[in-house]
Amino acid sequence: MTTARFPTISIPAFLAAGAVLLVQGCAPPAPTGPGPRYFAIDLSGGAKSCTVPPSVDLAAGKTNPVAMTVTNDGGWCGILVSQPGPKPFDVGLLTQRPAHGSVYVHVVGNQTRVDYTPNRAFKGADSFTVKLMPGAAEMKVAVTVD
Repeated sequence: MTTARFPTISIPAFLAAGAVLLVQGCAPPAPTGPGPRYFAIDLSGGAKSCTVPPSVDLAAGKTNPVAMTVTNDGGWCGILVSQPGPKPFDVGLLTQRPAHGSVYVHVVGNQTRVDYTPNRAFKGADSFTVKLMPGAAEMKVAVTVD
């Protein structure tokens, strides 16, 4: 009679191997093609209260008014815009600076986001203008900081 001999494995090694298989089974599927890319930094740091239009239609070569209301808690308030497609604009030029805050124009996913952050302890009205290229659409933003 022959005795089958199985390799011995310690319980911690067995549990570690099982954990690896479990994690591999839970991994999200790999991206299948090009699509919008989002990063954690693009989604963090926003103001607790930010009111902007859900969509902004920008007419090329014209000044488009936009209203923004934001609380001054140290966070940014952003307006999302895009070209048809949708795809982000190539360039955002700040043509009028805000008197009481800062503006940051950047790509988030397949859109361009224009962020306004009020100066510390400022409350009141502010404004700025951004020209987006291609198309030379201008966005004049009237800001109310609470």
